[in-house]
Amino acid sequence: MQYRECVRALREDNDYTQTQIAKILNIGQRTYADYELGKTRIPVDALIKLAKFYDVDMNYICGVSSRRNKFPVK
Repeated sequence: MQYRECVRALREDNDYTQTQIAKILNIGQRTYADYELGKTRIPVDALIKLAKFYDVDMNYICGVSSRRNKFPVK
């Protein structure tokens, strides 16, 4: 799964709208929609925010692993 597909699946699985997630990232809904569509790459800092928000590790959210581990805590 590509990271944009993972981000969309996480949002839908948790019943959030694109507008709600866009507010968390401090961006517009259209920009977030472009992330999910693959028109715009998701910046690393936004991926980190999303990983923390959904409590999943970066390997999962980036599509490197299908194993859903929790976000590491310092």
